[in-house]
Amino acid sequence: MKYIGAHVSAQGGVENAPLNAHAIGANAFALFTKNQRQWVAKPLTPESIAAFREHCERLGFQPFQILPHDSYLINLGHPGKEELQKSREAFLDEMRRCELLGLDRLNFHPGSHLNQISVAASLALVAESINGALDQTKGVIAVIENTAGQGSNLGHTFEQIREIIDQVEDKSRVGVCIDTCHSYSAGYDLKTFEGAAAVFAEFDRIIGFEFLKGMHLNETKKELGSKVDRHDVLENGLLGMEVFRFIMNDPRFDGIPLILETPDETRWAGEIRLLRSLVG
Repeated sequence: MKYIGAHVSAQGGVENAPLNAHAIGANAFALFTKNQRQWVAKPLTPESIAAFREHCERLGFQPFQILPHDSYLINLGHPGKEELQKSREAFLDEMRRCELLGLDRLNFHPGSHLNQISVAASLALVAESINGALDQTKGVIAVIENTAGQGSNLGHTFEQIREIIDQVEDKSRVGVCIDTCHSYSAGYDLKTFEGAAAVFAEFDRIIGFEFLKGMHLNETKKELGSKVDRHDVLENGLLGMEVFRFIMNDPRFDGIPLILETPDETRWAGEIRLLRSLVG
């Protein structure tokens, strides 16, 4: 079964996210469990945690249908000792917030080497950061999101993601989220049905579908290999609909959250219906 949703607002409390997802006809959703542009947030209250869990249960959202995203400030591959420690503490806090909410995965961007250390050294720091967080938490999978490769960002090739996974000690608690916009901008040509088939065959060979724990279904405003991350609404970008048709009809994408991060939230309900219409 396909679980489709969007990255919905949690304004007013995380307990509002499942309500907002239900309102657009979603059977999956993503959220920030804290302000994504601040390092420190107030702890989740018992009342907020209980309401989130109750709303999820009542509306039929199970943990595998929810893909929380961590703060954009976190860089688990940071070359600076103090900065890296700050990111690791923030990431651990995000993992613990997921634990409290009963969620089983946390999506994050792997980080950046900032042109100060080698790619390999920065990837090793990311893996070390993941291992540290997993040692101090239970039940939450660290889900690495592929990037467009903008600037010094890591994770824009399947090989880099595999290199991180290879250094994570508990393979049962590491996964991957593939973003269609990021993939295309990084140079993976998903534009045709055949191109999508080839890209995901490469993904399976290098990383493996057993690690796929979520997807971001986004159109792109930028051309193939641009290394620029600019999302667009469905049917309005350079990708076209064939990659989404491929995903919607391939059972390898069943049972995971398929999340829209397209820029016009007023269109999400229609985009969810559009994606469902591609089945068959």
